[in-house]
Amino acid sequence: MQLNSATTKNAILYLRVSSEEQVENFSLATQEEICRREATRRGYEIIETFREEGRSAKNISGRPELLKLLEFCRRNRRMVGAVLIYRLDRISRQTQDYLYIRKRLFDYGISIISANEPTGNSPTDKLLETIMASFAQHDNDVRSERTRNGLRARFLSGLCTGHAPLGYKTEHGHAVKDGEYFDKMKKAWDLMATGTKSLEEIAQIMNGWGMRKVISGKEYKLRSQTTSRLFHMKFYMGILTSNKYPEEVAGQHEAMITEEQFYKVQAIIDGRNRCGMTIGKRLKDHPDFPLRRSIKCGKCGGHLSGGWSKGRTKKYAYYICKNRCGGSSIAVQKLSDSLIEFLHGITPTKEQLEVFLMVLRKKFAQNINAIRTKRERAEQEIIQLKQLREDLVMNHLKKIYSDEVYQDQSKKIESKIAAFEQVMGKNTFYKYTMDDVDKFMMDKFKDLGQTYLDSEPGQQRVLLGSICPTGLAWQYPGLSNQQFSTEYQAICNVRNEQNALGVTDGIRTRDNQFHKLGL
Repeated sequence: MQLNSATTKNAILYLRVSSEEQVENFSLATQEEICRREATRRGYEIIETFREEGRSAKNISGRPELLKLLEFCRRNRRMVGAVLIYRLDRISRQTQDYLYIRKRLFDYGISIISANEPTGNSPTDKLLETIMASFAQHDNDVRSERTRNGLRARFLSGLCTGHAPLGYKTEHGHAVKDGEYFDKMKKAWDLMATGTKSLEEIAQIMNGWGMRKVISGKEYKLRSQTTSRLFHMKFYMGILTSNKYPEEVAGQHEAMITEEQFYKVQAIIDGRNRCGMTIGKRLKDHPDFPLRRSIKCGKCGGHLSGGWSKGRTKKYAYYICKNRCGGSSIAVQKLSDSLIEFLHGITPTKEQLEVFLMVLRKKFAQNINAIRTKRERAEQEIIQLKQLREDLVMNHLKKIYSDEVYQDQSKKIESKIAAFEQVMGKNTFYKYTMDDVDKFMMDKFKDLGQTYLDSEPGQQRVLLGSICPTGLAWQYPGLSNQQFSTEYQAICNVRNEQNALGVTDGIRTRDNQFHKLGL
């Protein structure tokens, strides 16, 4: 696709800062100044700016300004050449989301430019970009894992990890009695234990007592669904449970009722629910059907759905076209085996990966040099600005500048110093060495089938999407792929040139051979 950046020198800025980064003075103003300087250097004119303040990069849906940016690009695709960002992780810390946004902008003919990381549109540039985005997700996953471990340790110690239920409140990390609500909730348990009140009736009684459910600071009346959840909570008999952890542990909070009373109420409620069915939400990532959102029907292009069929002795898992276009059902194991066979078939050899990594290493070194040059310039600018600040202080002491002029100029100088210090700060390219990239590539690409099997459902979709962005289709039988991503195609180009290095075909230098491969 012809990118607009080749002909259109208009750009838009996307700036994002989370609540944590605000505390660290990583401000939107600092990002904007650096991005505008980069736009000027590249000859772009900024026509629109989108600011996302106090928003995490863990998902797309919670970032209204990013959604507005994508809609703006869709409507004005002919007049926008690039989206300028301070760093790749401003777009997203989730690799899958980043690749989706990059592809969507690429479809509009718009490129992404990072002010602190070399970006480009060649296959090698895109692969490096993807790896850096993966590292950003890795950092985020490590932080998330530490948080999860902390929450799990808290749970196992008997402390509440979420909101305390009705009748309790949280103080200094501990669940304690909530005054009158505690006594009223205990009275409600006593009424339910009599067996004379339905869940709807007890909800009306509790509403009459002035009890309310609070969500985001707003009060709501209780309904039968709410009381059903409340009277199934073991928290009230002093036991902590969680949807995330299998254990049940003794809580540090004061129990409201006895174990005997709890199970008496359960028997009363369950006696009224004779069908015994538990209705839950449809799982987004169902462990029994991991490919239902990744493989398409070869007949109509619709996604596959999953289900169970009952045989004489056991149930059988299968996939079927969601549109019911007439394609036959596919056994889950058959489709899984076909996918693993497909991934094995496109796995590059160790020698092919080593050739490609030679190219990548060269590109990585070029990017490091570009960042180093940028840092050296920033360092010189900081030295000059600090000298200017000293001169300003001296002139103020000599009464040459008034207090107002001094404060105004001092603020501007400090702002510029902060901006250049951000350039001098940590960069993803410095955080990881090429050895890290080598290990990452060799570990993940030496056996794509095994990498897929070892990955979580979300990571499996990222892997398949990064190799086959248009998706895989089941052709009844067999999997087909319409096109590889430009990043993986770069590796395929090496695979298709088995003797790319050392072949006497008129191309003698290694650089020319790499150029022939389009790398």
